[in-house]
Amino acid sequence: MSKEQLLFCPLGGSGEIGMNLNLYAYGKEDNEKWIVVDMGVTFADDSIPGIDLIYPDPGFLIDKKKDLLGIVLTHAHEDHIGSVAVIWPELKCKIYATPFTAALVKEKFKEKKIDITNYLKIVQLNGKIKLGEFEIDFITLTHSILEPNGLSIKTPAGIILHTGDWKCDSNPLIGEKVDEKKLKEIGNQNVLAMICDSTNVFNEGRAGSESDVRESLLNIIAKQKKKIIVTTFASNVARMETVFYCAKKTNRQISLVGRSMHRIYKAARQCGYLQNLIDPIDPREAKKIAREKIIYLSTGSQGEPMGATKRIVNGIHPDVYLEKGDTIIFSSKIIPGNEKKLYAMHNEIVKNEIEIITEENSFVHVSGHPNRDDLKDMYDWVKPRSVIPVHGEHRHMQEQAKFAKQMKVPHTLQIENGDIIKIDSNNNPQVIDKAPSGRMYLDGIVGVKEDSSSIKERKNIATNGYLEVTILIDNSGKIKKPIISFKGIPVEEISDTLIFDMEDEIDNICRTFSVQSKKQEQNLIEILKQNCKKIVKNKTGKKPYTTINISRL
Repeated sequence: MSKEQLLFCPLGGSGEIGMNLNLYAYGKEDNEKWIVVDMGVTFADDSIPGIDLIYPDPGFLIDKKKDLLGIVLTHAHEDHIGSVAVIWPELKCKIYATPFTAALVKEKFKEKKIDITNYLKIVQLNGKIKLGEFEIDFITLTHSILEPNGLSIKTPAGIILHTGDWKCDSNPLIGEKVDEKKLKEIGNQNVLAMICDSTNVFNEGRAGSESDVRESLLNIIAKQKKKIIVTTFASNVARMETVFYCAKKTNRQISLVGRSMHRIYKAARQCGYLQNLIDPIDPREAKKIAREKIIYLSTGSQGEPMGATKRIVNGIHPDVYLEKGDTIIFSSKIIPGNEKKLYAMHNEIVKNEIEIITEENSFVHVSGHPNRDDLKDMYDWVKPRSVIPVHGEHRHMQEQAKFAKQMKVPHTLQIENGDIIKIDSNNNPQVIDKAPSGRMYLDGIVGVKEDSSSIKERKNIATNGYLEVTILIDNSGKIKKPIISFKGIPVEEISDTLIFDMEDEIDNICRTFSVQSKKQEQNLIEILKQNCKKIVKNKTGKKPYTTINISRL
């Protein structure tokens, strides 16, 4: 008889920041029951045209769905809940979340016209659930969003602490402080392993408090004479409340701009937050208010092409515009990878003689992840036997493993997506197997693999352009003049000679085939494709994605 075992397997979020998807299993070998912790996304860059969202390949999880007990969500950031509505239809299991997270998850399913009511189970703050042999205790933490939770996962093999995203905020403004008492109680029960956020491990000191940002923003806003636009992450409800607070203190009205900002505001209000604030006004009405009496709170702090801030800066937003002497405050961090598009937008703002305030020249933002002193507190409270770093690139995870050893944690383990880790009370955590893992691209509304033909073709077209040749053949076998069209090929000065050369080449090739024979048609198409691409390559240096059509009249 095989012994029961406790397993941990990340399919996303280990070796990268974002796209978190973690699995836990308990039971006899090949007969384990599984739970999922978080299902997130990451955002694509310009190197993958037509793709906005990337999520973990759920194939391994789907294979286990008959043994799946449920999905447990730690908090409502997109890198933790963004792929739930995409993957869930393949699983159809229960989803457990605290009220604010549940409200946003419900909206995601509503957009897909899926009624999730019977599957979405709301867990009260500091609540407990039992899924098979898993006893899961939600622990209140602080982060840059409402209701962040750590998870104490108790099994017959022992206790795992899954931190989720967190920091130590002594005055979070909205929500409770870190439940230090509960963490210490868990630490007294011999925690086998702590699965821990590694994002800010290189940063000394503490991550900082939202109350400090409020004080600084109030001082900055009070000095501005004209219109103010504050752009930040919509999910940071404490920061949202701070801007409402600053508006009231400086005798300004406030207007929300951007769909995400309205959605988060609505969800927070439904869950009992953001009470006793001044009422926001519609952007269309805000146009009637004097410049020195209005603050706009806008999405698009990362320079997203369709974000509200980008449209405002470009002068194409229907209701909000900037004028000389106005101020725009980026109350957010510049996420690595977004520098180029953000700095381009910053330069456009400066060029138009608008004042710009960012984290680079003022104190307008604090991170939601733990710095080294925050991590030290967590280690002291929990006293884990081992630390398994997650939620970071490999350099972050390796640094946290080193830091944990400095903090006298007995064991650490460096892992990556797909590793299956066995955790027990007699041995150190160890990788015992490898699960299939990878990335899926959300192409429109369809999930495709990284090596899908649609992605390859679109990259090729984006790089080399598109060529289409249509050859008409009449009943007697006579070939009409080919129809040649192309897009994205630099031929402005040579288009006529290019077409003439291709027509001659097509005519010469067709003469060597019996065009009335359909058996030779595929070979004809391939040779035409190779030779037409060769002509374009010789004249332009491009190798276009090429389509050859043969139509028989």
